[in-house]
Amino acid sequence: MPDIPEDRSYTKDHEWAQQAQAGRWRIGLTDFAQRQLGDVVYVELPATGVKLDANEPLGSVESVKAVSEIYMPLGGTVTAVNDTLADSPEQVNEDPYGDGWLIECTPSGAVNEDGLLTAAEYAEYVRRESEE
Repeated sequence: MPDIPEDRSYTKDHEWAQQAQAGRWRIGLTDFAQRQLGDVVYVELPATGVKLDANEPLGSVESVKAVSEIYMPLGGTVTAVNDTLADSPEQVNEDPYGDGWLIECTPSGAVNEDGLLTAAEYAEYVRRESEE
């Protein structure tokens, strides 16, 4: 079973969102996603200042298996990008919930977590998806 921390919200596209400092949210890929991708070799992320809607592509991850889109779990403006991934994309595999984070954003309004899953809901979703 993949690691699923309780302190963040998840999407069915296997991204996570965690409230960080001063109203910012940090976004990354889940442990399940990085395992499915295999070794990550390149990460494409947006520039700071870019405004994105929830479910809009924010970038992509290239692995030895495929190139996959990454989607915004919530709408907002990109306030920080994990620049270390340019030289060390393997951080997404090695520490998906820590040093492998992708971006930080400031939500464009009140964060509507209705479309996001709790850790327990996400664990159940992953379990069902793995059975298919």
